Amino acid sequence: MELRGIYVPLITPFTPDGALAADALEGLAHAVLDEGAAGLALLGTTAEAAALDEAERRTVVEVGTRVCRERGATVIVGIGAGDTRSSAAALARLTGADAALVTVPSFSRPGEAGVLAHFEHLAEHSPVPLVIYHIPYRTGQALGADTLGRLAALPAVAGVKYAVGGIDQDTVALLADPPEDFAVLAGDDLYLSPMLAMGAAGGILAAAHLATGRFVELADAWRQGEAVRARALGHRLAALARAVFAEPNPAVVKGVLHAQGRIPSPAVRLPLLPAGRASVDHALERLAALDG
Repeated sequence: MELRGIYVPLITPFTPDGALAADALEGLAHAVLDEGAAGLALLGTTAEAAALDEAERRTVVEVGTRVCRERGATVIVGIGAGDTRSSAAALARLTGADAALVTVPSFSRPGEAGVLAHFEHLAEHSPVPLVIYHIPYRTGQALGADTLGRLAALPAVAGVKYAVGGIDQDTVALLADPPEDFAVLAGDDLYLSPMLAMGAAGGILAAAHLATGRFVELADAWRQGEAVRARALGHRLAALARAVFAEPNPAVVKGVLHAQGRIPSPAVRLPLLPAGRASVDHALERLAALDG
């Protein structure tokens, strides 16, 4: 499958009494697709997937998948298990998704050979294409460009959400010679613009909840070679990204969405805490400055 453009990793909105707000979730899904998102990523970090019970996870997937089917958009569902057997079982239960976003095994730090064996097993048994979620500052496991290239060669692997916390020599090496039919998607909002400039296919970005159309515009500008326009817009979106991640994700995103009247509550689930007023106000200012 081809993965290109901006994908929004949907938050999970809650009511003031803490229940899942399915209507608000559906409204958000339609809104970001209206602004040009290529699809949705469900049950990722931004969705607080670890804090949802099984019934809530099913609801999120049902709502997001239904909206994407209605709109002809791509739906990617997160699989967050830390071991191979549990990951394979979760993939086997997956229905309706176009692809699965699968984290590099966390905490165990199996080494690059272990990560490769893990994804070889999953690729052999998965009913859908895999998008590797590479985020070493959460998983504790780094991967070099050579290992990513070997993972990309697996027939069932469609791409990588690349979130290494910066741009290093492995980033440059990966994007200098990207494997065929393998999408490198930026996963760190702050570094989207330089990643696109170097050839990334798009991004999966929490901040794109708040300015979906502008993120889509940035990806289009780089793709069309309009460097001057892309560079200026990229700096403004980076300022928004810094504001959005001033507190643990997705607290600020939820605070802004609530201030805009788009979700019924800014609540997050413990151990996360709601964003402070100053952080929300600053993000709203950065958002307003996009059109200034």
